[in-house]
Amino acid sequence: MSSLINEKKDTEIMILDNLQKCNQYFDVHKGFRKAFEFLQRFDLSELSEGKYEIAGEKIFAIVAKDQGRAAEEGQLEVHNEYIDIQLVVEGTDTMGWRSRTTCCKEAGEYDPETDLQFFLDDPHSWLAVGSGNFAVFFPDDAHLPLISTGLIHKVIVKVAVESDGLRENGLS
Repeated sequence: MSSLINEKKDTEIMILDNLQKCNQYFDVHKGFRKAFEFLQRFDLSELSEGKYEIAGEKIFAIVAKDQGRAAEEGQLEVHNEYIDIQLVVEGTDTMGWRSRTTCCKEAGEYDPETDLQFFLDDPHSWLAVGSGNFAVFFPDDAHLPLISTGLIHKVIVKVAVESDGLRENGLS
């Protein structure tokens, strides 16, 4: 179940796959190996909600349990500084996707402190991401997460786009 969306041939592509096949993505970015190793922890489903450092601020994880919402309650979001690897631990997160280059209805300015900008555009695609599956969103991917009628338990690993300094943290 590997899906790749690429409207521009010269950019990274959104990824949707099962965690059991994550090793095929280790070479996409030098921080992905450490990110996926964290997601393969045997105790992942038992971790408390909160932030977990993997390689300082270059790679960290956020464990969250959130009630899903209706699509009309959310907005597309983009990040400039981090790539999101969103693993659904329990539940189904129906995530919206749209190429950032086609977003034209800004809901506000980019906030560098939160690495977030929101858009009012509608997603072009919807991805039903169930337990054990993950989606990778690059800065070119606008995404709308947390669409569900139930509780969603997920882990989001944030991987810095700029990978300078990762080797000093033991990554290669």
